[in-house]
Amino acid sequence: MAKSRADYFKERRKKLKTFSVDINKELAEKLENKLEELKKTKTRWLIEKIEEEIDQ
Repeated sequence: MAKSRADYFKERRKKLKTFSVDINKELAEKLENKLEELKKTKTRWLIEKIEEEIDQ
């Protein structure tokens, strides 16, 4: 039996947490351009940076 959409999102919320900040638009655009060069998503990049900080 397939799970309902509500069940899917309920399970998703148990595993994920939103992390959101407001930054200067120019800075955000520079980061987006750099990530495009690196072929990385914002999510992948942020996870890598967080892991670097935690592992120090």
